[in-house]
Amino acid sequence: MSATQVLSPTEFESRLERYLYERSEEGRAVRVGEKEVSEQAAIVRRYADLFSREQLDALRAAEEDASGDERELLFRLRKTCEGGLIANELTEAEDDLENRLLATRVEFQGEEMPLRTAQAKLAVLTGYADREQLGSIQAEASEAFNPDRLELLGRSDALAAELSGIPGAVERNEDEKGISLRELSAALEQASLELEPSYVPLRDKWFDRLLGQERGELPASAHSAYVRRLSPLEATYTKERATAVCLETLEALGFDLAAQPNIRLDLDDRPQKSPRACVIASDPPKVVHLITRAQGGLHDYQAFLHEAGHALHYGGCDPNLEYTFRRIARDHALTEIYSYIVEAISRESAWHEQHFDVSAAEARENAEATTFLEAFLFRRYEAKLRFELDFWTRFPDDGGTSTGYADRLTAATGFRYRQEGHLADMDEGFYSADYLRAWIRSAQLRSHLVSQFGEDWWRNPKTGELLRGLFAEGTKPLSEEIAARLGFDPLDTAPLLHELGA
Repeated sequence: MSATQVLSPTEFESRLERYLYERSEEGRAVRVGEKEVSEQAAIVRRYADLFSREQLDALRAAEEDASGDERELLFRLRKTCEGGLIANELTEAEDDLENRLLATRVEFQGEEMPLRTAQAKLAVLTGYADREQLGSIQAEASEAFNPDRLELLGRSDALAAELSGIPGAVERNEDEKGISLRELSAALEQASLELEPSYVPLRDKWFDRLLGQERGELPASAHSAYVRRLSPLEATYTKERATAVCLETLEALGFDLAAQPNIRLDLDDRPQKSPRACVIASDPPKVVHLITRAQGGLHDYQAFLHEAGHALHYGGCDPNLEYTFRRIARDHALTEIYSYIVEAISRESAWHEQHFDVSAAEARENAEATTFLEAFLFRRYEAKLRFELDFWTRFPDDGGTSTGYADRLTAATGFRYRQEGHLADMDEGFYSADYLRAWIRSAQLRSHLVSQFGEDWWRNPKTGELLRGLFAEGTKPLSEEIAARLGFDPLDTAPLLHELGA
């Protein structure tokens, strides 16, 4: 096949399936610590003939002539082709950056460790001053790579603008997501303001309990992983019981995750394994990886349940769907609905009482802690979206600065953020907006489940049946379509504010 040979949409989709499988499996091996060197660039080179300007033009022409589901499928293939062309240009540089990050070692109290190990260690260090020290060490090591991150962002933005024909990053992502990011941000900013009177006293209460008397008025964001772990509750939420409790929780909904061979669990602890749990859907529904790195504490349970929602979604999609509607979404907002609704079980006080041999009062207290964490994360991501909208709006003029990052996130959360942490904190494609849309939608879904099945929705097999029907649709629907089915306006934040205590 020549580099300029143009495939039909069906042929392109078939070859794309193999390409994405190989890249997913390579990314998984590096992420879980099985490999210490990323070789994504070699895969991209092997499939260089899949992506060409001629192929992109052919897909665009086919899309313009199509309608309905076929047009939507071709839109997603076209956007994937654009991404492939960008990958052809940038993957070697991205591999180089990833490998240098993996190779970076930091020294803390006489011990040398990989940067990722230092990041994971912040969640388990018991000493407040120790976390302050290690947090600064690992942040400075990470920030040293900011020039490389910024260069890659700029190159990626320029290529995306050229290939899509839409020069602005905000407008380009609005086209891809099919929404107004600015309208979303305005609705979320208002919701965050309405949440503040209940968030601040809840934050102060749990900062006192989790960080102790040593804490300053604005603890460094380096403490956030320790707080999210709810480390003082570690004796109740042990690392050893996390898998069994989470599997039992899912069984109450009718999902036997351990018996699903297509969902592969990686729960091992390795030095280079990323501390951030994830699902990698290499070939849904046949090959779906659920990856966690347990460290003890309630966060292990929440992370497992969150990723189980993703895994059940991808692992439960109809195998007869076209590949594109099993694997390729416009964005991540749909699948995050399902991860959030499963994770929301950890905010039910009766769940704590049932599984952890605690009194009703203690169960309510611990469930309140999870509500605090959810409110913290919501406010953090709302501020992050506002920063990213400003960042990309200014980008053609200032080349990408950190203006507003630390101020906004600090004011929203009560943690003190470092100004130069903005690039390491920036996910591709306004992922912050997808998380926030999922927060709205999962609260709407929970409200619907309560109205249909009662307060025990989280241990009712009928909930599982309803979710199974949604999972079967794969990646085809948009998040906003789910809102309409549930009878909600897509920007109705009332159920979310109710859940978070406003």
